[in-house]
Amino acid sequence: MIFISKILFFTSHHGFYTVIILLVFFSLLSFVTKKAWFLAPIIPLAIVNGVAGQYLNAWFLNKYGVESTAIITSDVETNSTLNDMYIHDYEAIVKKKDGKFISTFFSTTSATIYPIENAIRIPAMGQYFPVKYIPGYEKNIVILYDQSEEGSNRLKYEKIAPIQSAKIKYEADKTNKEFIEEYIAALEDYLKSYDSEEYKAKIEELKTELKQLK
Repeated sequence: MIFISKILFFTSHHGFYTVIILLVFFSLLSFVTKKAWFLAPIIPLAIVNGVAGQYLNAWFLNKYGVESTAIITSDVETNSTLNDMYIHDYEAIVKKKDGKFISTFFSTTSATIYPIENAIRIPAMGQYFPVKYIPGYEKNIVILYDQSEEGSNRLKYEKIAPIQSAKIKYEADKTNKEFIEEYIAALEDYLKSYDSEEYKAKIEELKTELKQLK
């Protein structure tokens, strides 16, 4: 597991050098075997690593790693950009099983985050956040963003936003059955993840109003 973690850390953090290694390895293989088709996998493998390297690392660490915490100690904005946003270089310390800390690093483009999605979310500097790693190679971490304080707040906001939208529609026209049903559905969806006596009472109130309109 440690060996695999080291390989995934290298390939996800050093994409350029990974391409060089692939080029040298398959070129030598092609030279030794006298078979040119050994050169064919170079470009596909380089593309796969560039696109899915971090995702593979995130899946591996989340499945086989152990939970711990980390904290970002440095956040430096670089001159490079990604999707019109400046890329940041980060340094962090990770808590090992023995309670001691080890240093690691990553950037906006190399950070490994779970759940896997097409978004880059990095916890704020100076705040502890949950991670997973393979014991013995703690440098390679996956950030469990949804379990962090920021992630939890984001998830909660995503549940509240539909409620606010439905509430505005309902208050604009309290006789509109569609608006009432949308409001109820948004509240019920929120209650699947969070508890709220206020929202439970509101649902009963809305259901009563809906019956009166039928």
